[in-house]
Amino acid sequence: MYDTKSFISELEKRNPAQPEFIQAAGEVVSNVIDVVNDNPIYIKNKILERITEPDRVISFKVEWEDDNHEVQVNKGYRVQFNNALGPYKGGLRFHSSVTLGSLKFLGFEQIFKNSLTGLPMGGGKGGSDFSPRGRSEGEILRFCRAFMTELYKYIGPDTDVPAGDIGVGAREIGYLYGQYKKIMTENTGVLTGKTLGWGGSLIRPEATGFGTMYFADEMLSYAGDSLKGKRIAVSGFGNVAWGAVLKASELGAKVVTISGPDGYVLDEEGISTPEKAAFMLQLRASNNDIVRPYAEKFRCQFVPGKKPWEVPVDMAFPCAIQNELDLEDARQLVSNGCRYVVETSNMGVSAAAMDYLIENRIHLAPGKAANAGGVAVSGLEMSQNAQHLYWTREEVDSRLKHIMKEIHASCLREGMEDDGYVNYVKGANIAGFKKVADAMCQQGY
Repeated sequence: MYDTKSFISELEKRNPAQPEFIQAAGEVVSNVIDVVNDNPIYIKNKILERITEPDRVISFKVEWEDDNHEVQVNKGYRVQFNNALGPYKGGLRFHSSVTLGSLKFLGFEQIFKNSLTGLPMGGGKGGSDFSPRGRSEGEILRFCRAFMTELYKYIGPDTDVPAGDIGVGAREIGYLYGQYKKIMTENTGVLTGKTLGWGGSLIRPEATGFGTMYFADEMLSYAGDSLKGKRIAVSGFGNVAWGAVLKASELGAKVVTISGPDGYVLDEEGISTPEKAAFMLQLRASNNDIVRPYAEKFRCQFVPGKKPWEVPVDMAFPCAIQNELDLEDARQLVSNGCRYVVETSNMGVSAAAMDYLIENRIHLAPGKAANAGGVAVSGLEMSQNAQHLYWTREEVDSRLKHIMKEIHASCLREGMEDDGYVNYVKGANIAGFKKVADAMCQQGY
């Protein structure tokens, strides 16, 4: 029989100085511990020990030359966490904050997120401490070539299929794919997030934001509520926030905030016009990492140095980074009457804030369920590549909506509590875990 506290204590000893990974593992283990203890097959097969240890961690140096002809050296990683359900699948992150611990957290979360989609994908993650911000096109190209020259040995359409993430957009995916194709002399669906002309999928840039709103719509519908007329706070202003803003407006809600490291914008009229949505993309493309220009252009309020969770809203969608919504923010949201929090960034709600929101019976959707739309459409891109065809925008969007509806149903099935409250966090963790654990048992050790 397992005890959560002792198991996590031992896990922490084996993975020192990796707080994000321990936080992610702690959440899953605490939710599934009773399921494991009630299933002798899971205990016999040591599923908890095996599922919290990556299949392999690949670490390499990336040597490249900057515009001054000086050699630069960065760290590169690929964490291939679990492939019980299919090829490893997860993004590449290029950012100065990248560490092995952060990638292990993201790869671990990806296992269960991918499981929930119902598509045949395992979990993985990778990246580098290189940041494209402030670098020239030539420097980014040379770095991507150098990175792929090391990574290509470990990936493939039936082995490991990376995608984009923070710092890795369509430009970087193109450079990475070009180098892979040059080395391997083949065109294959080894990366997702490609542009439409050479294997990409419609809806992919908007997918995470669209998916989170589809999930939220299911949540509200089950609660006898509706997105129509809801006042929403969104953090971030990149692709995820942009997609969320677009779909929220389409479904009749009003998004009143976006944010960046410099503060947040409060637009009481709502970020609802095509011009405003298009300007969000301009902000992202500028690489300045600030949102103040939005307030200046559309003559609305800018609040420097603060997060948007102090604004009275019906729903909150953290769309930026991990642990961006902390305990103080959660208390403020509840005090202001917010009833729904939809975690759209990976682990966007801190552990303490998550506990507080659940204790107060707030409808809380975890990222592994709500933000699965991005990887779902990546999986659909893999399917299109394998069949050498393109699906229409309507077909991809329809499939995405169906996947998010099924994820919501899985959370309901496993997360319903005796008082009628749906613990979506617990439901998502148990539903995602069971499918992977069963496959691991059936495949042996």
